[in-house]
Amino acid sequence: MSIRTNTAVWVEGRQRWQINVQKDGVRKTFTSAKPGRTGQREANRKADEWLEHSVISTSTKVDVLYPQFLTSKRATTSLSNCRPMDGRWRNKIQPLIGQKSIGRLTDGDLQQVLDRALAGGYSRKSLQNLRADLCAFLKWARRNRYTTLTGEDLEISKAAQRGQKRILQPKDVLILFNVDTTILRKNKAVEDYINAYRLEVLTGLRPGEINGLEWADWHGDRLELRRAINCYGETTTGKNDNARRVVYLSSLARQVLEDQYRITGPKGSVFCISNLQHYHSRWKRYCKVNGLPDIAPYEIRHTFVSISDALPEAQMKKLVGHSQSMDTYGVYGHEVQGEGEEISRNLDAIFSKILSAT
Repeated sequence: MSIRTNTAVWVEGRQRWQINVQKDGVRKTFTSAKPGRTGQREANRKADEWLEHSVISTSTKVDVLYPQFLTSKRATTSLSNCRPMDGRWRNKIQPLIGQKSIGRLTDGDLQQVLDRALAGGYSRKSLQNLRADLCAFLKWARRNRYTTLTGEDLEISKAAQRGQKRILQPKDVLILFNVDTTILRKNKAVEDYINAYRLEVLTGLRPGEINGLEWADWHGDRLELRRAINCYGETTTGKNDNARRVVYLSSLARQVLEDQYRITGPKGSVFCISNLQHYHSRWKRYCKVNGLPDIAPYEIRHTFVSISDALPEAQMKKLVGHSQSMDTYGVYGHEVQGEGEEISRNLDAIFSKILSAT
């Protein structure tokens, strides 16, 4: 730990208090624009905090520390979150900063990781995930006294493109609700998961939520979502804090569940999906056989969101469990008497219009 021997001075030309300090060969300037002795004390405090914050090692390479960070993440989060982090480390982070010592790592090095990823075609969403990885690593490194970097100045370029979400158009939805067959072993057969596809469109459930749905979750006009089963077979409570929710059902959605109940009810899994990879491949085959666009199962959910965009925002969140831009509803939103029936009526009106088209 270094000890400050000077004090902040007032710089008239810049109208601020300023102090220069040095530690381990690194020189830094701290300032405060507050007038009077309050500003001087604030600048001195900033300098003292930096001087007192010592690190235990600055020569350890990122190649050594980052795998330790990933190991700590595996102990606290699901495999479906960790696997992508492993991939981003190997493909985007390690090649650029893996051989750097943590003490020589700069914000510029970290920004270069993001800029290179952008040049390599990363979408805005992918860049946000990459930045989150870097900031989480720095937080872990600070806690373990390897660095003082925060990553708070890392920026995602405005040139980053937003990923284009694909959906089923109304004519495609019409096919989905009128054709229940596919081709298996060169023969026409009933698609086992047809009701799962239809329920996704009618409710906006995620594939993992469809996979985790049990008959005990169905209560007449609503579903109580308690779990999701991801592509690694892990049972989780869902993607975010809003994933556990009540989903109100339109009469069309109830009809789909009643049809499925005659097949797999009354106990256990609703759709008896062996795994999400199988679900994905069966959906892709169904699309190819019946002339639907080649979209991923998750994009069936986007179809619901797009079709139902006339719903009030608060009602939409209750249905799809979004985590962004709707936090106020999550904190303060409670069911108003009769709201569930109103949501069901609104959904019936929206989907009946599509399905009655010729």
